[in-house]
Formats: sequence, structure tokens, C-alpha cells
Amino acid sequence: MIEIRSVYTVGQLNSYIKNMFTQDYLLQSLFVKGEVSNCKYHSSGHIYFTLKDSKGAINCVMFAGNRSGLSFRLADGQQVIVGGTVDVFERDGKYQLYAKQILLEGNGQLYERYEQLKRELEEMGMFAEQYKRPIPKHIRTLGVVTSPTGAAVRDIIQVSRRRDPYVQIILYPAIVQGDGAVPSVVNGIRALERLGVDVMIVGRGGGSIEDLWAFNEREVAEAVFQCSVPVISAVGHETDTTIIDFVADLRAPTPSAAAELAVRDIRDILGELEAARTRLGEAMQYRLEREWAALERMELILKAKSPAGRVREMRMRTVSAEDRLQNGMHRILELRRHEFEVCLQRLKGLSPLEKLSSGYSYVTDENGSNIRSVEQAEPGRTIRIRVSDGNIKAAVKSRERI
Repeated sequence: MIEIRSVYTVGQLNSYIKNMFTQDYLLQSLFVKGEVSNCKYHSSGHIYFTLKDSKGAINCVMFAGNRSGLSFRLADGQQVIVGGTVDVFERDGKYQLYAKQILLEGNGQLYERYEQLKRELEEMGMFAEQYKRPIPKHIRTLGVVTSPTGAAVRDIIQVSRRRDPYVQIILYPAIVQGDGAVPSVVNGIRALERLGVDVMIVGRGGGSIEDLWAFNEREVAEAVFQCSVPVISAVGHETDTTIIDFVADLRAPTPSAAAELAVRDIRDILGELEAARTRLGEAMQYRLEREWAALERMELILKAKSPAGRVREMRMRTVSAEDRLQNGMHRILELRRHEFEVCLQRLKGLSPLEKLSSGYSYVTDENGSNIRSVEQAEPGRTIRIRVSDGNIKAAVKSRERI
């Protein structure tokens, strides 16, 4: 009788096997060579195929998100090298190769050389951002290292002329493919550097990995890195990546894009100049207004501190003091006049003359002594009587005591 110690579900077993695959470092990144069969392009964009040789076969899938790394159309019968990860599809319990890169078998050795040189140059620091030079904002001369007959140079010239017709384009007609391409591109970079161009575009149009290989050579990469002029790489199409793309100061996906990155649109420059002119005019107007205000303040201060100004100020003070003095004198005179009139009215009330005008009279003897009692008026004596309009002489006939 068989003893059953542990029982697992199918899902648990598949999960365990998947975990074993995941922990195996080799299966996470490897290249497998074989012949393509049963190749199918799914409507979702995924590619399903089988990779086989004389001793076996393995199911493969390339998801739509990884197809940017495929530079040709996959078909049955092709000898290819597939780079990717081996993993288990738990639901079906099947393992398969998840492809991230697919190269035709003839390109495999070139790809290995590419990866090896890339690692070496990266370890040397040639890809480091600290060595990247900024692309000048405004340029006068544009150097181009490319084939004089390819579409790349036509695109660069067309875009540059459209954006800024005043930029001078200096073309170094280089060999960009086959024998002699490497020294030709290197010589072109150094020649344009000696001419002192403001920025340089190095590149060519699209092609196979063999066509673009000159831009994956160490000599070209070192020439780009050592160049004192900022270099824009523009090799192939957007999906193509070469060694000089990592070394260059800036990578452009296409030659046309490189021209747009190197040459600013003159309309933008003219717009900036107009905006700068407006700002300058406003700043000058503000400065003039501020200086005029300061000048006027200084003029006022100068006038206030000048001898003529002081004389005018003293005159104004004198006139003001004179006015205050006259006003004060008028007020005092009016007050004194009022007091005088009051006293005058009082005196009038006490004046004998005022009494006479009211019907009273003033009696004196011949000597002018006032007669206040009948005892002083003896009969027969002459007396003087003062009335309001004159004097009367009279003789006392008799006297009566009251």
C-alpha cells in the first residue's frame, strides 16, 4: 500500500514550478537560437511562434509592447536569435519563451559585439551626463557629417533652411556604410571641429544593423566623446539605437529631428527679440520717468536752498509778519477806539455842558466861583448864569431859602 504524505493541487504545483523558474537567474535573461515555425500575428499585436532545431522546440510569444525591438517581419523558416525570459504560464502548466528581442541569426554576433562595447564604454564613463555639453540656443554654423547623396542630408538642409535660412550649413561628405566608413566619419568629426562650427550632426538614414554598424565602432564613439563641439547623433529611425547615441551630447530619433534640435525657428527668435524690445522700451520709459522725478525733486531742493530762494522766503516771512503786525495794530486801534468811546460816553454823562444842554444852568459870582447856596448871592450883587448857548449877567434882587 502506497503511503500518501502530502497532496497538492494542480495550481499549487504549477505555482511552485513557476517560482523555481523565477529564481533561476539564467532563465531570466538568455538568448536562444533556432528556426521560426507556426508564426502568427494576433489582432492584439502579439506575435506567437515556435522556435525549433533538430533536437527540440519551444513555444514563444512577443507581446505588442516589445515589438519596437523587432526591425523586420517575422516569418516561418527564418533562422533567428531570440532574447528574453523563460517562464511558466500557470493556467496551462506550460513554459514558454517570452521574447523581448529578435535578431536574424547573422546579426547575433554583431549584437554581442554591440553589447560588449556598450558595457565597456559605459564603465569608462563615456555615457555619463556630466560630460554632456548643452546645445547652443542660437547658432550661426551647423556642421553635418553624413552621406552627401542620402535622404538624411536633404532632410537636414530642408528643415534647417525652413527654420532659419541664415544658418550656414557645412557638410562633410562622409562614407557612412561599408569599408572606409569608420575613418571617414572620424575624419569628418575632426575636420568640422577644426572649422569651429557651433554644433554638429553626425548620422545617416535607416538601414539594417550591418548598414548602421560604423556608428557602433569604438573609433567613432571616441571621436564623438572627444569632440569639443556639441554633437547630436541622428542615426537611422527612431527604433534604431547605436553606440554614438549614448556618447553624443544629444540623441535625435531622425535626421529631421536633429535639424530641429540644432536650429531654432527664426520666428521664435524674432518673437523673443520683439518681446525684448518691448521690455527694453518699457524699462527705458520707467527709468526716464524715475530720473525726471528725481531731477524735479533735486530742482525743488536746489531752489529751496539757493540764495534767491532764501531771499524770497525771507521776503515772504517779512510780508507775512507785516500783515500780522498791521492786523494786530488794527485790532488794538479798534479796541482802543471802542474803549475811548465808552469813556467818552461816561464823560458825557458827567460833563456840566451836557447838563446845560438838558436845561440846567451854571451860576457863578463875578470872580467865577460857583454859587451853590443862597447865602452866596447877596442882593445887589452881580452874578453870571451859564446856559447851553451862552452867559447871562444878572443882579440879585432878593433871595429865598427853601
